[in-house]
Amino acid sequence: MTDGKRMGETPTFGFLVSDVARMLRENFRITAPELGLTLAQARVLVHLSRNEGISQVALAAILEIQPITLLRQIDRLERAQLVERRAHPTDRRAQQLYLTPRSQPLVERIFERSAQDQERVMAGLSSAERVQLQEWLARIKMNLARMAAAAPSVAEASARGKRRR
Repeated sequence: MTDGKRMGETPTFGFLVSDVARMLRENFRITAPELGLTLAQARVLVHLSRNEGISQVALAAILEIQPITLLRQIDRLERAQLVERRAHPTDRRAQQLYLTPRSQPLVERIFERSAQDQERVMAGLSSAERVQLQEWLARIKMNLARMAAAAPSVAEASARGKRRR
């Protein structure tokens, strides 16, 4: 059995989505070395471009990475003069993140590269099929978010397990 299927069977939805996501990440690593960024750094810049002024903790949550991991990436991007930290106006412990003017052309190149890659990835799909696919994936994402919200947290499950013992 390979890739979540037996010989001659169609791969399951989960395996297909996982494979597509992995291949998209790998495609970025292969096709975008001229950007001079890692995929992780590009993700930080893209999400920051959509959320300027966000805190490091909130950005880490969006990126689904540990704050310490993001801290190292922000340090590198700040040394490259692509990101700047500013003191939060009301919380002296927090810092807000902003793109620098130097990063703007790079972010535009990331979006251009993404659009080019998306065209190649979606080749053979009509405009209507592309829209439908994105709508279906958004609905599936919402369903998964609802399932996650309804599931007991790890702490709750652990507490229940201890009570049973």
